Amino acid sequence: MSEPITPFVPVERGVTEHRPAHAALRAAGPLVRVEAPAGGPAWIVTEEDLARQVLTDARFVKDPGMAPAGWDRRVAGLERPVAEQMSVTTLDGPAHAALRRAHAPMFSARGISRYYDRMAAIARELLDDLAASVPAGGVVDLTADFTARFPLAVVVEVLGVPAGHLDRAITACRDLFSPDPVAFGTALTAFAELADAALETGGGVAAELRDRLPGDTGRDDLRYLILVLVFAGQPTMEAFLGFLVADLLEHGLRGTDRESLGEFVQEALRRRPPAPFTLWRFTAVEVELAGVTLPPRTPVMVDLFGITVAPGRPAGGPDLMFGAGPHYCVGAQLALLQARALAEVLTEHYPHARLAVPFTGLRQIDGGGTLGGRLTALPVVLRDEDPRPPAS
Repeated sequence: MSEPITPFVPVERGVTEHRPAHAALRAAGPLVRVEAPAGGPAWIVTEEDLARQVLTDARFVKDPGMAPAGWDRRVAGLERPVAEQMSVTTLDGPAHAALRRAHAPMFSARGISRYYDRMAAIARELLDDLAASVPAGGVVDLTADFTARFPLAVVVEVLGVPAGHLDRAITACRDLFSPDPVAFGTALTAFAELADAALETGGGVAAELRDRLPGDTGRDDLRYLILVLVFAGQPTMEAFLGFLVADLLEHGLRGTDRESLGEFVQEALRRRPPAPFTLWRFTAVEVELAGVTLPPRTPVMVDLFGITVAPGRPAGGPDLMFGAGPHYCVGAQLALLQARALAEVLTEHYPHARLAVPFTGLRQIDGGGTLGGRLTALPVVLRDEDPRPPAS
């Protein structure tokens, strides 16, 4: 009898190593039965055509209310059921389409590009502060001091949350993962207050979203939609940006033009998709999939990472790094632009930045669950020489 595949256990490994479960899942077939973190059987799709079928089939729904009876919502990483909370990530059908239409103009490539220069400025400000905090040749750990702060600083700016609330947003994002119910509740309160601050300021996407939603949208629903925008991409971008910086410094793209940097970011995303798996979907009715009969309420997810990095996968064509179908990531363009802005700042303003350890010495760890790996540390020398003129 073969060993069960366990894709959700913590694993530490080298920076170039893939999580072992992805290869095991691929070898096991297009649809693989696993044990879910919240208990009981679940299924993971490992083949691209089958994945696109699942991601576009209305019989696979996102509503957490369709999860197996007995699942602990916190353990499973689920939001509240649709009957309790409106969310762009859990609604399906016409209600979801209407909510996405409200988001679409602000988060399209054109809509988000107006913030590009500010993204680059934020990256430079944060890196300049770090560089100034140590002597020339000093080492800073970007996983401790930058990769969490930068994506949240960008989102705060885009939404219109006053910059003075950034530290509170960082703490709230971390507390959402806390097993302590008090810390979790405090995080939800903080997010509600951050949303209110953005709406009061009225100069960002939060206010634009409010104005595009139906007039009868409740205040709590609006706050929650803003919470999702703040949090949804933070853990994935925090992890991805660490890998991106390491790859940039290892490959030395000094003097590279903006278009080439964009291509580098796209390739980095293909090799390390921000999310290794989709969020859970559940069968609304009995479904026959890859020869397996799935009863209603069966949990299913797609192995985005395994499909993207599968050996022999043809180059070009559409990728699955941000999903596909109606729930294609609404923040995809925001993620792409902030990654490119960071790459541009590093190559233009820190041409001599380097890793303080060999690239192959970097380590990554998976915390278990559905999130991917992240670097345990990213020690970097930003400047070997003090850019300030010597005192006279």
